[in-house]
Formats: sequence, C-alpha cells, structure tokens
Amino acid sequence: MQSSAETPSDYINSLPPERKRAVQKLRSVIKKNLPEGFREEMSYGMLGYVVPHALYPKGYHVTPELPLPFLNIASQKNHIAVYHMGLYGGPLLEWFTREWKKISPKKLDMGKGCIRFKDRADIPFELIGRLASKMTPEQWIAIYEANLQKGTKKEQAKK
Repeated sequence: MQSSAETPSDYINSLPPERKRAVQKLRSVIKKNLPEGFREEMSYGMLGYVVPHALYPKGYHVTPELPLPFLNIASQKNHIAVYHMGLYGGPLLEWFTREWKKISPKKLDMGKGCIRFKDRADIPFELIGRLASKMTPEQWIAIYEANLQKGTKKEQAKK
C-alpha cells in the first residue's frame, strides 16, 4: 500500500498503533546503524533511505530525477516489509539468510530484496540494524553500476 504521506513522520503517524510502534522501532534502528551519506525521505510511498543526487548525480536509472533507492520500510496490507537493495543483486543475501537461521526457527519470508514480517513480534530489530550497517553509499553505488553494466551486456548479446 503506497502512502501519500509527505514526510516520514506523517507516514508513521498515519499507521495503526500496533504497526506504528514496529515501524518507529525499525526506523530508529536503521537510522542508528545506517552509514553516513544516505538520506531519509519518502520514497515510492514508503519510508526510504536513498543515495542523494549530491553523492550520485545520475540518480535511479529508471527515473533519473529520483535519488538512487537503497532501503525502504513499508506497512503493507498483510505485513511489514523491509526492502534492501543490497540483498537484491548484492552480496548480503547469503550473510542475511545465514544470520536469520541463527536467531529464528521460523522460515524466512523473503522475496528478491524484500523481507516480510506478518507478525511484528518476529521482526529481528538487531539483525535489521546490522544489515543496515553493512554497506556504505559508495559500496552500493559500485554494486549498482556493476549490475547495470551486466544488464547492458546482456541486452547487447541479445541483439
């Protein structure tokens, strides 16, 4: 569910109380652990942490006027989600799944870059904080550009 909130505070204040507490705690742990250089803003109707144009003027290749997305938090209809681009196309997927197994007997509910938590009690705040700390904006830019080049080479090979 995309929100029309204009600020992160507006987004959080629009949530039901039980989700509000979980999203506030996620926001807090991410902001505490996120390396310097990322900026918090509303991004795609969610709380977003992006690489600002000041660090990466090219922006997001699909929509260059937008900053490069990195991490989002969203209160969806049936779950709370953490979207982390370092899991999708990045080196953190193996690390995260291994760490998850150490702390939870539950099956990890995850897409390519989305971690879903149907039960707020299952959110591993400390692990999410560690995940947020694992990649600097410069490291994310390098991975992003390498993946763009791979995509370009695949496109050229098809021709």
